[in-house]
Amino acid sequence: MVDLTVRGAGIFGLSVAWEAESRGAHVRVVDPAGPGAGASGGIVGALQPHTPDSWNEKKDFQLESLMLQAPFWEAVEAVSGISAGYGRLGRLQPLHSDRDVVLARTRAEAAMRNWRGWANWDVIDEAEVGQWRPASPTGLYIRDDLSARVHPRRAIESLTAALRSRGVEIMADADDSTPTVWATGWRGLVEMDAGTGVKGQAALLRHDARGHPQIFASSLHIVPHADGTVAVGSTSEREFDDPASTDEALDDVIRRAGEVLPILKGAEVIQRWAGVRPRAASRAPLLGPIPARPGHFVANGGFKIGFGVAPLVARVICDLVLDGRDRIPDAFRA
Repeated sequence: MVDLTVRGAGIFGLSVAWEAESRGAHVRVVDPAGPGAGASGGIVGALQPHTPDSWNEKKDFQLESLMLQAPFWEAVEAVSGISAGYGRLGRLQPLHSDRDVVLARTRAEAAMRNWRGWANWDVIDEAEVGQWRPASPTGLYIRDDLSARVHPRRAIESLTAALRSRGVEIMADADDSTPTVWATGWRGLVEMDAGTGVKGQAALLRHDARGHPQIFASSLHIVPHADGTVAVGSTSEREFDDPASTDEALDDVIRRAGEVLPILKGAEVIQRWAGVRPRAASRAPLLGPIPARPGHFVANGGFKIGFGVAPLVARVICDLVLDGRDRIPDAFRA
């Protein structure tokens, strides 16, 4: 007998299972492809906030969840003994024009109001940055200290090991039961007619920049990992034939990364990766009861922010499913 079945062993499904087990529930996870087989098994892991202006429910939810990251991964690692590669090292973004500078300073004021004193968004001079930086035509950069990174594949490995060590079964198949949380990625959204998938390609480079902030420039994420590698990505492909193949679009990402940050030019490519991220129709996570299916709930649609919001997604889903307490933002409802 189980108290909760979670279908899907990506970051949402495993996080829900971890939270439920931590509350004393008997949980099982069902995924025919195994943990991290979809987008959650990636390599980039940029945990970045949305801009601090034009505040709304989605941004507030993301902020709260980003602040839960450190204790969440510390607890998981204490059980698994496997590092998830978490580090809150901030982010740099070059400012290309005077207009960009004015907007960035306006957002710095918004961060003081909306980030609750938990983090800072500053406009700084290149002299304050050091050598790990892209070129900036204005000589100015945005630096925020809320952004963090995790190594997705290592994090899934750590979370899987922690769950199994606590007796949670992760299996390929099981009979239906209730309650059930469906965290089945982009294919699950398509089956619900509630969204689609967007393919992304990324690469892992051999370059030791541990301790440095991540960089967002020219629509690229450049993320130094704790293991002495740097991830670069990613593409956003609405149409694709093979979800797992890489091609010349990734070659272009690697080339552009070397242009943005010349120190990466010619770095050895350790791994090429592709996967499909679940994008709900609303672009916000899709959480809550599934209409016309009593006892069934959805936790899906973490497009680009899945790892960042997973700890709080797990909490509000378990509040609802296990305790009958509904804290799901209206903008996220199925």
